[in-house]
Amino acid sequence: MEGYVGFANLPNQVFRKSVKKGFEFTVMVVGESGLGKSTLLNSLFLTDLYTPSSYPSIKEKLNKTVEVKPCTVELKEGGVRLRLTVVDTPGFGDAVDNTDCWKPVIKYIDSKFEEHLNAESRVQRSPFPDNRVHCCLYFISPTGHSLKPLDIEFMKKLHNKVNIVPVISKADTLTTEECTRFKKQILQEIKENNISIYEFPDLGGEEDAELDAVNMRDKVPFAVVGSNTVLEVNGKRVRARVYPWGVVEVENVEHCDFVALRNMLIRTHMQDLKDVTNDAHYENYRCDKLASMTVGSPSSSPSHVSLSKSPLEQLEAEKDDHEKKLKKMEQEMEQVFDIKVKEKKKKLKDSEAELGKKHEQMTNQLEQQLKELEEKRKKFEKEKKEYEDQRLADKKLERSDSSSKSLKSIDGIVKEKDKKKDKKKGFF
Repeated sequence: MEGYVGFANLPNQVFRKSVKKGFEFTVMVVGESGLGKSTLLNSLFLTDLYTPSSYPSIKEKLNKTVEVKPCTVELKEGGVRLRLTVVDTPGFGDAVDNTDCWKPVIKYIDSKFEEHLNAESRVQRSPFPDNRVHCCLYFISPTGHSLKPLDIEFMKKLHNKVNIVPVISKADTLTTEECTRFKKQILQEIKENNISIYEFPDLGGEEDAELDAVNMRDKVPFAVVGSNTVLEVNGKRVRARVYPWGVVEVENVEHCDFVALRNMLIRTHMQDLKDVTNDAHYENYRCDKLASMTVGSPSSSPSHVSLSKSPLEQLEAEKDDHEKKLKKMEQEMEQVFDIKVKEKKKKLKDSEAELGKKHEQMTNQLEQQLKELEEKRKKFEKEKKEYEDQRLADKKLERSDSSSKSLKSIDGIVKEKDKKKDKKKGFF
């Protein structure tokens, strides 16, 4: 019987789920300062992972201690999201004495393995990001002679913990013959020192021929050139470097191995790098970690859950951690509340003092106005009294004048009567 059942659609289901979830990738760059690590990463992902403002200053360069600085960016291409984490190691190989300069790098890689192990060993697991280092691009100075003792020692210490991809930086300083001899010398020294670097598996099928026609294994170590300058060469805009003797195109396979490195790192072997990290390096770390533990042994670090405990003990430990976090959050909230209350009290006190000051000013103003009104009232009463006294005096004067007039009139009448009497007496 022949017919279509439908399980042939499973790859499409996985594809849709993976695209919806997104992808994660962590690449570490290690090498001396000035080898073009930042420029190469910007060229690989066609973005400015390192802007000029993030370049180390002179003061930071003088500090020769090795640091580990992760930087995470979200990239999107064709509907596919990639959470890219670039781990830089400024200060590596810059000191006069580089003894144990690889220890911070090893510590960082082991800490990410430890976080992943603790996250997947919890009783109640939740989705967590994969922050493990999947690839380490080790930059080799283009001396043209051989590897430095520091290069050999670093790769010996880390080849069992991470996928090491050797890269010859600034390959445009070497001729074609010098670059070929240098590659052979590097591979010979790696083989003599029993160093395991990342081996590219054959993908098979037509996909390999479509993405890259050359065999990548023949390109190791990759001799690359990076550039952030876009120029127009033969009518095309390309990333290139201009010299007095000509132009070096970054994406020209005849000039450098940049295209082969990009195809390997991003287009063809990114998932294989993640699989090797999970199936080989992480499993080795996990086996060593579990083998070193005994049943009932205490946790090496109190902040993490001991893998030797039973599930119930781990659950209790997680409960205790959760209660501690809640208590810490409660204390922080109480501190914030106390600070807010103190700030509010201070504001109220300041406003009260300001209101008191305004009240005092208004009281003084009212008292001053009251004094002025009192003086005006006294002045008015004084003027009123003077006016009344003057009016009374005027009335008295008028009365005296009227009385004198009346007396004069009476005297005149009397005199007239006397005259009349005298006349009468004269007739008889």
